Amino acid sequence: MKEKFKVGLYFGSFNPVHVGHLIIAETLLNETHLNQVWLVVSPQNPFKEKKSLASEYDRYNMVELATQNHPYIKPSNVEFYLPKPSYTIDTLAHLTEKYPDYEFSLLMGEDNLETLHKWKNYEAILKYYDIYVYPRIGSTTSEILSERIKKIHAPIIELSATAFRKLNAENKNCQFMVTKEVYEYIKKNCLYAD
Repeated sequence: MKEKFKVGLYFGSFNPVHVGHLIIAETLLNETHLNQVWLVVSPQNPFKEKKSLASEYDRYNMVELATQNHPYIKPSNVEFYLPKPSYTIDTLAHLTEKYPDYEFSLLMGEDNLETLHKWKNYEAILKYYDIYVYPRIGSTTSEILSERIKKIHAPIIELSATAFRKLNAENKNCQFMVTKEVYEYIKKNCLYAD
């Protein structure tokens, strides 16, 4: 039987995508047997206010720019074409049906794992999909909810899109928090300016 192509899904608003996201994705590739990691741009996260988001197309374009030279990290806009708000289980079901030769798993921070029990149909996620968890400051997930949850050794990165947006709006130095291409895109399109 042919082995399935393994893809790790890293969901996020990526508002904007920053180097911390890319380091985590690359670490996942190094620590696991995954063939690729897809950065899945969420058009609307049910737990986040929509007003603080750049347009989904700008956010996708930035992920595309940030990953253009990496052969195993890819952008995904799959949720743009699914009902909103986006729920992870629905996206997983859609991708599993669309790509029957692929095996999908999730990548998330410990902080997200702590709230997994609030997610739509979280039991099905735990039953059918592996979850790779990376450490976050202030989060402790000593209790493993399922044998499908695997902790990865990733650097703890104190870097957030919120911090970038704040610094950028204040005209402070923040260009090394994102890739050169993303920084140029943000400046050219006057994103996060106020």
